Amino acid sequence: MPRILRIINRFNLGGPTYNVAYLSKYLSPEFETLLIGGEKDESEESSNHILQNLGLEPIIISEMKREIDLVNDYKAYLKIKKIIQEFKPDIVHTHASKAGTIGRLAAKSCNVPVIVHTFHGHVFHSYFGKIKTALYKNIERYLAKKTSCIVAISEKQKYELSDSYRICDPSKISIVRLGFDLSKFQENVEQKRKAFREKYAVDSDELVVSIIGRLVPIKNHRLFVESIAYVKKHSAKKVRAFIIGDGEERKNIEAMIFENGLSFCDSLLKQQRADISFTSWSKEIDVVCAGSDIITLTSFNEGTPVSLIEAQAANKPIVSTQVGGIENVVTPHTALLSDIDDKEAFYVNLLTLVSNDELRNKMGTGGWENVKERFHYTALVNNMKELYHKLLLQKATNN
Repeated sequence: MPRILRIINRFNLGGPTYNVAYLSKYLSPEFETLLIGGEKDESEESSNHILQNLGLEPIIISEMKREIDLVNDYKAYLKIKKIIQEFKPDIVHTHASKAGTIGRLAAKSCNVPVIVHTFHGHVFHSYFGKIKTALYKNIERYLAKKTSCIVAISEKQKYELSDSYRICDPSKISIVRLGFDLSKFQENVEQKRKAFREKYAVDSDELVVSIIGRLVPIKNHRLFVESIAYVKKHSAKKVRAFIIGDGEERKNIEAMIFENGLSFCDSLLKQQRADISFTSWSKEIDVVCAGSDIITLTSFNEGTPVSLIEAQAANKPIVSTQVGGIENVVTPHTALLSDIDDKEAFYVNLLTLVSNDELRNKMGTGGWENVKERFHYTALVNNMKELYHKLLLQKATNN
């Protein structure tokens, strides 16, 4: 059977880990897969439980870290080359930027027949300055020439990679959507809602607005904080906000909350009531979604946001910025979107859903139908199988 070496940046909580985990588990027995990846950052939540639940034991490359480090990166490169030489894969499939750089260079040096790379997001805007961004674009263009196929996770991302940033020709890009096991978001919803609201002392007449994800600059939590302040000022409804996640921006976000005249609390320390509660990471996002009334996303840049897929699986209405692949994930019936440079529109969209009970409930009913098949892991696995067979056949034909 064909062998696949799958390489991911690091095993932190998020969409990429689910992607590599489901592919590593369910491509068998048609393909044999070896999974390797780097260490998560200290500020990130581990995704080991996802792998363990599927019975996966990946190889950890401790030198492959998030930040650029020429010494460690070269050590990781040598380790991956050794693994390739021993495992002899027919396909090396890398996921995200660091793994994509080191893994593709190692695969090319070892003459691996088929090299595939998935962009789970990109850093071509809103991350760095012009010079650094241009450097990363040129690196990705160089790596694309050494790649058999680029996988985009949405139609919008394919357009960005091919037309906006000219990383490679569109004929080299295949779209394979992310996949998840979303059934838990439809199970025991009332019990989960009760558990969340009791845990955080949420009254029955209070609306919960949540944002889920890493606390990093690209996620733009300032817009979330400002929108909560706006809603508090313009609505008579009782609103509690929850920040689910953790990261380097925690202290800065606390300062933003103070600047906007709001209160906050750390719900890990004790049960408290405040305008905005920090919960840190949660492995039970189905419980978070059940307990929430509105899910938001405020990012400057996104690939395919898992939190919005999960929100729809839980039939929760969404308020989000319109960036990256978001327009390919939600519909006008499940989300209110605004341009990233139009803060007022985001404020008004959130206020509209808070104030209009009928609209909020109506928008919350169509999510499950939108995502249950498109983003199920069986679709991911079947689509990737088809792509692998196609690439292996092309390679065999060309030889």
